[in-house]
Amino acid sequence: MRISQWTLLWLLIVGLLGAIEIAIVVGAVNPYDVVTFFFIMVSGLIVISVLAIIGATFLGIYISHRILSTRDFTPFEQEMLRMSEEVKRLSGKVADIAKALEKPHDPPGNRR
Repeated sequence: MRISQWTLLWLLIVGLLGAIEIAIVVGAVNPYDVVTFFFIMVSGLIVISVLAIIGATFLGIYISHRILSTRDFTPFEQEMLRMSEEVKRLSGKVADIAKALEKPHDPPGNRR
């Protein structure tokens, strides 16, 4: 079985962080030293940044797959399309009623 480079890199990072944690617990590393604290913070930020980018990439892939894989409209979208058609139909009926009620106006001088 062959282990990929990325797996080895991940194991190296996790091992490094584990070694730092063990060294702090044992007392070999003083985490309150300014230089040590700086290097611990920088290494932690780098690891978190890399993991955040990887997670965001996978989340983006998942969301885009969900959006593009569904070819049918969602129930909400189907309801909105039905409502749109109903509004068009009712607008046509209102226009027909308005035309039926519209009469030519008689000028006031012609009335008796």
